[in-house]
Amino acid sequence: MTNVCDGAAPGLPAKFIEDRTRFDARRADWRFGHTIYQIFVDRFVPSRRLEGKRKHYAAPRVLRSWSDDPGHGKFLDDVRNHEGELQFWGGDLDSLTAKLDYIQELGIDLVYLNPVFEAFTNHKYDGMDYFAIDPQYGTKNELKDLADDLHARGMRLMLDGVFNHMGRRAPVFQRALASETAPERSWFYFGGEHKNGYRGWRNVANLPEINLENPAVRAMAIEGDESAVVHYLRDVGIDGWRLDVGPDVGFEYLATITRESHRVKPDSVVIGECWNYPEEWLHSMDGTMNMHTRAVLLAMIEGRMSVHHTVRAFDRMIADCSMEGLLRSHLVLDNHDLPRIATVLKTRGVQVVARILQFTLAGCPVVYYGSELGMQGGADPTNRGPMRWELESDDNEELQLVRSLIRLRRENPALRIGDMRMLESERLFAFLRRTDQARESILVLANPSDKEVSEFIPVRDSRWMDAAPVRCLLSGARLTLHCGIVEATVPAHSVQVFRTEDRGSSAGYSMFKRVP
Repeated sequence: MTNVCDGAAPGLPAKFIEDRTRFDARRADWRFGHTIYQIFVDRFVPSRRLEGKRKHYAAPRVLRSWSDDPGHGKFLDDVRNHEGELQFWGGDLDSLTAKLDYIQELGIDLVYLNPVFEAFTNHKYDGMDYFAIDPQYGTKNELKDLADDLHARGMRLMLDGVFNHMGRRAPVFQRALASETAPERSWFYFGGEHKNGYRGWRNVANLPEINLENPAVRAMAIEGDESAVVHYLRDVGIDGWRLDVGPDVGFEYLATITRESHRVKPDSVVIGECWNYPEEWLHSMDGTMNMHTRAVLLAMIEGRMSVHHTVRAFDRMIADCSMEGLLRSHLVLDNHDLPRIATVLKTRGVQVVARILQFTLAGCPVVYYGSELGMQGGADPTNRGPMRWELESDDNEELQLVRSLIRLRRENPALRIGDMRMLESERLFAFLRRTDQARESILVLANPSDKEVSEFIPVRDSRWMDAAPVRCLLSGARLTLHCGIVEATVPAHSVQVFRTEDRGSSAGYSMFKRVP
């Protein structure tokens, strides 16, 4: 095995040169380990111009009071939608801008908006025109202004790309539906083998799937200079796409979207909604919404999966997936499709464990609007309630926790760009985050149980020096490393995040004096 580099630093092991190159590339790329804030625009901030746009909420749509909670309602046969899909609260792009100071002060890097294209429903996954912003939300110029404002504040903007299907009311689909000889007929999948006479996403009549095998459809939606994918990146100034129902789009067309995005904006990010194991999907995109991590994490926290089993599951995922792909992937606890975490996890202790792990595991943590305030909500649509701004207070424990964790990530590069190594343990969920700099390494010890746990943990980091003291960045607790092992006691339902203290026996001395 070759151990010496032939480059400019004679004698330094080749691995360290390779690590330095790899981590320097991550440091220069904003897409690694950024923090996301997800916004459902209709529910985020009350509109400042509601009276002037009431015409956009005509029946069967219903405009609700901001104090109301959403409900599912009955299915309306005449319009073939549930009542809950047609209830609106009136938030828009203009009102969103009024809260950019709040988002910036949280420390957010990327704002991700649920769909903004013109649509019939409130969720807008039934888009009618990829090139039209829903007038309920505003105009394309206002979207561009939002992107510009975020850039001026050091943040970026991601849109939700729904390129697997459109809405039943889309003019192009209505023309195709009306005539078998319409030019647009080949843009969709018609046939008696389909439940509704055409292929809809999961047989939902309101969501006809588009024919991406048709070059004209790809040119309109995902590929080429006139496509929606390119238009919003190049002309509106967005910084990336979150791709709805990624596995339905498929490996080939996900890769097409990623290639086109990088062509027009090399540092753009493409993330796919993926409820599958992430491994092969990372070959087609920059990252996924890593729902697998969420499922494993919650199973451990809720006691349905042993810590030892969870460690092995994470170890396997790290081996199967590139670290680059995991570091760019979204770490989701809740969103518009999932019950809010404050509803899923019943006690404050386990909620805190989940939130700290979300911000210390490899990936990009997503804060779903209002969850940083402790908002509750069960299954769709109750998880899409209007933002409860009255909960914003310096006394709000969850808000203070999220702020502190975002700050922790900003101050510790290993939590953003570091590799992740799982550690041998029985009852503590233990892992390392490490870069090419020994002083940046982070040791995380989580106790999801309801009893205090003491355990010996072998620390797989050869550059953490013997007898070096380490301090918990959350509680101030201290440990000492001996022969690569720590003996730790972690209270019930808590997480400790340790970093080494570069301190020797006398002033000016460093144990790390010859260690990168």
